[in-house]
Amino acid sequence: MPRLIAIIAAAWLFAGPTHAQTADPEPVIAAERAFAADALTMGVDRAFLKWAMPGAVLIAGGSPQPVEDLFDEGAVFDPATRPLVWWPNWAGIAASGDLGFTTGGVEVNGRRTGHYFTIWQRQADGTWRWVYDGGVPSSAADVPGPESELQILATSTVAPSSAEAALGELRAVEAVLAAAAAGDQKAAHLSLLAPDGRLYVGDLPPAIGQAAFPAALDAWPKSFDLSPPLGSGASAAGDLGWTYGRALWKDGDANGSGYYVHLWQKRETGWALAFAKLIVDPPAPPAPG
Repeated sequence: MPRLIAIIAAAWLFAGPTHAQTADPEPVIAAERAFAADALTMGVDRAFLKWAMPGAVLIAGGSPQPVEDLFDEGAVFDPATRPLVWWPNWAGIAASGDLGFTTGGVEVNGRRTGHYFTIWQRQADGTWRWVYDGGVPSSAADVPGPESELQILATSTVAPSSAEAALGELRAVEAVLAAAAAGDQKAAHLSLLAPDGRLYVGDLPPAIGQAAFPAALDAWPKSFDLSPPLGSGASAAGDLGWTYGRALWKDGDANGSGYYVHLWQKRETGWALAFAKLIVDPPAPPAPG
C-alpha cells in the first residue's frame, strides 16, 4: 500500500498544471544584453538584423516598418560613430517560456535620451529573436544604470490556453479600451492598467505602479481614437500578448497622431495592461518653397 500511494502521488505531481511553474526570464535578459553588446562591436545595422526575426517590426518615422527596410546588412561599422547604448531594467516572460520582453534606458554618445521596449520570441532551435522594438523619449535621467538589479514582472499563474485564443481575447479587450478611451482615456486606462505595470507618457519619467498612473495620464489628451491592433502576438500559454495600432487625438485646435504599443498579461481577474506607451508621429516636413 505505501508503494501504491507513492506511485499515485508521483502521478499527481507530474500531471500537475503547467501554469503552477514559473518561467525564468534570464534567457530574454541575456539576449537583450548580447544584442546591445553587438551594436557596439558590429554596428547598429548588423546587430539589429542579426537579432531580429524575419519581418520584425519597428515603429519609426511615423509608420511600422520591417527591420529589413530600415537596416543594411552591408553597412560598414565605424567605431568613431556615436555609440548607441541600452540596457534592461525591467523584464518578464510568459509561463510557456516562449515570449518575453525587456525595457530600459538608452544613451547616445553618453547622453541619456529615452527608453527602449523590445518583445522577444523564442525560436524552434531555442534561440531568441526580437519581433518588436521601439523607443520613446521618456526621461531616462533617473533610470537605474546597467549594473543595477533588474525588476521582474511576476509570471502569470492562470491556466494555460493557446496563442490563438489569447489573440482573440486581446482584440476584444482592445475594443473595450478603444470605446472607453474615445470618451475619457484616463478612466479607460486606469480601469485596465495592472497595479504593478508601467506607463511611458511623453518626456515624463516612466510611471511605475498604480500610484504614478493618474498624474502621467493627465499629460495625455482627454480622449483617443484607437484603431484595432495592426500587429500583435501572444505566447503559447495564452498568458502574455502584445499589440500595436494607430492612435489619433485632438490637442487644442491641432490634430495629433501616433501609435500605441501595449503589453498585456492575463491574470485571475482577466487581461491587465502591464505596459503602455505612445509613439508620436514626427512633425510633417515643411512645405517646399
